[in-house]
Amino acid sequence: MFDLLVIGGGVNGAGIARDAAGRGLKVLLAEKDDLAQGTSSRSGKLIHGGLRYLEYYEFRLVREALIEREVLLRAAPHIVWPMRFVLPHSPEQRPAWLIRLGLFLYDHLGGRQMLPGTRRLDLRRDPEGAAIKDAYRTAFEYSDCWVEDARLVVLNALDAQARGAEILTRTEVASARREDGVWRVVLRNPDGSTREVRARALANAAGPWVEKVINGVTGGNSARKVRLVKGSHIITRKWWQGPQAYLLQNDDKRVIFVNPYEGDLTLIGTTDIPYDGAAEDVAIDQREREYLCRVVNRYMRHQLSPAGILHEYSGVRPLYDDNSANPSAVTRDYVFDVDGGPGRAPLLSVFGGKITTYRKLAEHALQQLKPYFPALQADWTRSAPLPGGDIPGVDFAAFLSELRRRFAFLPPDVALHYARQYGTRAHLLLDGVSNIAALGQHFGGRLYEREADFLIRTEWARTADDVTQRRSKHYLHLLPDERARFGAWMARAT
Repeated sequence: MFDLLVIGGGVNGAGIARDAAGRGLKVLLAEKDDLAQGTSSRSGKLIHGGLRYLEYYEFRLVREALIEREVLLRAAPHIVWPMRFVLPHSPEQRPAWLIRLGLFLYDHLGGRQMLPGTRRLDLRRDPEGAAIKDAYRTAFEYSDCWVEDARLVVLNALDAQARGAEILTRTEVASARREDGVWRVVLRNPDGSTREVRARALANAAGPWVEKVINGVTGGNSARKVRLVKGSHIITRKWWQGPQAYLLQNDDKRVIFVNPYEGDLTLIGTTDIPYDGAAEDVAIDQREREYLCRVVNRYMRHQLSPAGILHEYSGVRPLYDDNSANPSAVTRDYVFDVDGGPGRAPLLSVFGGKITTYRKLAEHALQQLKPYFPALQADWTRSAPLPGGDIPGVDFAAFLSELRRRFAFLPPDVALHYARQYGTRAHLLLDGVSNIAALGQHFGGRLYEREADFLIRTEWARTADDVTQRRSKHYLHLLPDERARFGAWMARAT
């Protein structure tokens, strides 16, 4: 008998499983595909307060997100790190006084401690202006954070497992029915066989499929709805000097992020388009490619065209439907629906949310379930590092320097990759390794057999995409024949 069965292995499901396991509950998480295979690996990869949400008076959400930004920076400094964003001022969109007011609130709403504050830039003199057209003379620079989004999900699942949770990937919840005051749940295994389990409570964190779980899996209903919004990103070569990112205002009042990515690449996004199709079929279209290029070309000396796109991806954001007419104005806040009562096993369903506030969402979810678990232990995740995040003094640079000293035979880019991917868990990956040959077969880029085997053994990796797209971003640095060779190796290894 499980106390809590979590449906969905995205960031919210993994966060809830981790929080619940740490409070002493017996937890099972079931994900029908791979961890983070849906929305949680297709984000803009930012831990941010949501500067533009201030325009929609989402002060509570922005404050919570700004607080969480520093909580996560301390909990996982290997996969979360500061980034400076340059916002060129375009008077046709928002007046300077409004931007200054918004940035003042952004600097102060969340009790910022670790990140530097806002400053004004003269684009004609400051180096950040070299990439910007002469028509733009002033910019504002502020702080937010980058996150390796899919790894954030995996680290939460790892911590949940370490605290006693059972994590099942590629395992679908086929049905769930209340019986004798608990849930009787049928799980469908990867080979098609089934397993029946019982749980005192269900947490439906299925993201875009949350309504499908309510209506189809549990046979229930809810007055709350999700609104699916497609967000697409493109990846190109990086064309400017410096580590800064850019935030560009468009004439439709949306903003586009232009972020340095994986060393020599650029991640550009996102779009906001209502989406009615199957979430698993989402894909970028030509209009989105042209839209993103057009926004960049309005500000940048370097001109983009769809022909310069190296890679692209789309995701479906399952936002809580607040009946906003404009997709960009739909709240990024989260809402819970709890179907339960005396003697009735509860079903908690999660609507909405954003990656930045996943930890707080999980904490609130467990608070919602407390009436059904009177002995539930107190909140605990705020000060607990994620796996690999116990870096002394939250000083990633010092940690990287020591890793490079200890494993001096590693190429610098490989050492950085291991430090960023695994933090202090890099020592488990490299245990007993004394030379480059011990890393095994080299598939190209920074990918060696040793790492792939580590991901198979410890992080539920089963396919080439699990390794190269979600557990890492190796696919961006492998040639087609290298990807094919690694795919063949994975097929044999698993």
